[in-house]
Amino acid sequence: MPDPRRPSAYLLEEECSATREIVPVATVFLTNRECPWRCLMCDLWRNTLTETVPPGAIPEQIDYALARLAPSRQIKLYNSGSFFDRKAIPAEDYSAIADHVRSFERTIVEAHPALIGDLCLKFRDLLANRLEVAMGLETVHPEILDRLNKRMTLDQFSAAAEFLRGEAIDLRVFILVQPPFMPPSEALFWAQRSLDFAFDCGATAATLIPTRGGNGAMDVLARQGEFAPPRLEAVEAAAEYGIRLNRGRVFVDLWDLSGRSDACPACSALRAARLHEMNLKQCVVPRVTCHTCEGHS
Repeated sequence: MPDPRRPSAYLLEEECSATREIVPVATVFLTNRECPWRCLMCDLWRNTLTETVPPGAIPEQIDYALARLAPSRQIKLYNSGSFFDRKAIPAEDYSAIADHVRSFERTIVEAHPALIGDLCLKFRDLLANRLEVAMGLETVHPEILDRLNKRMTLDQFSAAAEFLRGEAIDLRVFILVQPPFMPPSEALFWAQRSLDFAFDCGATAATLIPTRGGNGAMDVLARQGEFAPPRLEAVEAAAEYGIRLNRGRVFVDLWDLSGRSDACPACSALRAARLHEMNLKQCVVPRVTCHTCEGHS
């Protein structure tokens, strides 16, 4: 059972800021109660609890992580769910959390669109810096979005994004590349349409997440032929498309990208490094040439 007074993980990373600077970012993965939405593709429940953490536990987790990380300019407080879920992050801790992140230029949290409202404004008003909220759009494919058990429509996402924009809160969007039930031949098309929708909603950043298995339900779908991880070439093409739009920053989640069982041993690490460079520079750099897979892995 995770310790409610310790973060599940923490790390220092670099990210291209809205002003196109490469800035250090402290990312803290908070330990808290499991998200009530239970989306089909999610594997983040592994590091969650069955009960709400006691008051003061979340600020203690942040303090623990920051004491072990080098100084940084921005902070991400990700909690495997929704920051504005009262049963995950006690609202009475908002003031202490705001004090702990006072030295940063920007605070980034994540939330389900259904929870964008008064609590979001309460937390923003306590902060001494800029608030950014990340929301999972996943895909704009209407039938597949419904099957993900996200319990969200595109209209609801758009309304939440409009609320954030009206309150001067920045929006970051998570997009799945080739979610379950999507044929590989359609993965790039729907990733592109999802990027279009995200920026139409006012997103200042979008993160492309190559859909992965391993949570049990996804492995069942894989055996049934309903899911396969996207080919790296689809992820690359989606990132190139998004960056060339020049409507906001586009990042690729590189978690275990080159370590997958279907990755080309000759080029996958180099291609992951290329995507990392694109994440930082926000420009398209030349593709890696591979004579083994010819870029089709």
